Amino acid sequence: MHGAQPHHPVTPRWTSLVRAALALAVIVSGLSLRWYGFSLGLPAFVVKYGGSLLWATMVFLLVGVLLPRLTRSQLAAGAAAIAIVVEFSRLVHVPWLDAFRLTTAGALLLGRIFSLWNLVAYAVGIAVGVWIDRLAQLRRVG
Repeated sequence: MHGAQPHHPVTPRWTSLVRAALALAVIVSGLSLRWYGFSLGLPAFVVKYGGSLLWATMVFLLVGVLLPRLTRSQLAAGAAAIAIVVEFSRLVHVPWLDAFRLTTAGALLLGRIFSLWNLVAYAVGIAVGVWIDRLAQLRRVG
């Protein structure tokens, strides 16, 4: 049983702080990609789906900030549920929601156009979130 538990367990507060810092880095990366990707000559596919991938990574990390005691699998399931609901909400058109989607915040948070390909990007983004969360934990513990 030696080595089964870390010598210095990580507190939920520390876990949330690390995840919040990672989420902030992902947000900056996603905004940079969306704002400067085309001017850097990146293909539209990379800008569009890279942004979606980073959005899902951010959702995973923010769910982890709010619920630090959940396992990564539980966080991934929660992030996937949020991503699916947000994507399918794009099929709902009511005036106030459509007006919000036309704002910068609405476009970044909810998107505008339904695409099943976004669900693929979200799955990859959540997997990236699981991976960087695991790496961050290994660095803290090890």
